[in-house]
Amino acid sequence: MKEHCFELVDYDLGATLASGQAFRWRFHDDAWEGVIGQNWVRLEEKPGHVRVETETAMEDWNWLEDYLQTEVNLAEVVVSFPQDVPMCESVAACHGLRLLKQEPWECLASFILSSTKQIVQIQQIVELLCCRYGERVAAPVGREPQYAFPRPERLARCTEAELRESKMGFRAKYLLAAAQAVAVGKLDLESLRQMSCSQARDKLMELPGVGRKIADCVLLFAYGFQEAFPVDVWVLKALQQLYFPKRRASAKRLAEFTATYFGPYSGYAQQYLFHYMRTQVGRKGRKTK
Repeated sequence: MKEHCFELVDYDLGATLASGQAFRWRFHDDAWEGVIGQNWVRLEEKPGHVRVETETAMEDWNWLEDYLQTEVNLAEVVVSFPQDVPMCESVAACHGLRLLKQEPWECLASFILSSTKQIVQIQQIVELLCCRYGERVAAPVGREPQYAFPRPERLARCTEAELRESKMGFRAKYLLAAAQAVAVGKLDLESLRQMSCSQARDKLMELPGVGRKIADCVLLFAYGFQEAFPVDVWVLKALQQLYFPKRRASAKRLAEFTATYFGPYSGYAQQYLFHYMRTQVGRKGRKTK
């Protein structure tokens, strides 16, 4: 087993890995375990640093620091948020929450599978898919087998019925369409990095079953487009309850509001609102006047 430590400043690892951005992480024996690319990874958070374990020898750890986005100046991000009560409460409750930078294909496929599902259900579907079609990766002796996320070329050879065996239901046809589009080069995920946010969003939304919410999740969590502001049930609830409590805002009004109100790191602000609403306000059933 290979070990490494690096500094964590202003970073809540647990909140970050459990905040609905990625679906391969599990908390086990006081540490987070998951698979990034072809590597099984164990992350144990300590005061001021994280202890990393892998089964594969590493010449450098830039890939992990890039995934965790440890170099982002969170203070600079947070100070850019509007200083209203909901946003300040979100920051206080979720201090240290970060955005990850994920591999685009896994991110796209995972959020296609997320439609109308809760986080634990998405995790189960993704795990089944990886076990069936992903390549096995090195893991500690005695642990359950670990698998990489399946490549689009592998999933493109499946039938819809085969994919449904991973309990993804109607999402199977959308995952298959996306895998086939990527496998044959109809959708070049790397080219999206060179596009504007709106251009990249339009390209992703050409895929069947990919609406604005899924596209924005991919743009934010895989490409880092801060203009992307995914609006799911929790974020919609946050916007309505915390910012428009006396009247229901239309979809157009909400789009205009989120595009201008939250500043240059609006994608980050969205994640704070999402996690705050899901773990604090929603759980308590809080009402604002």
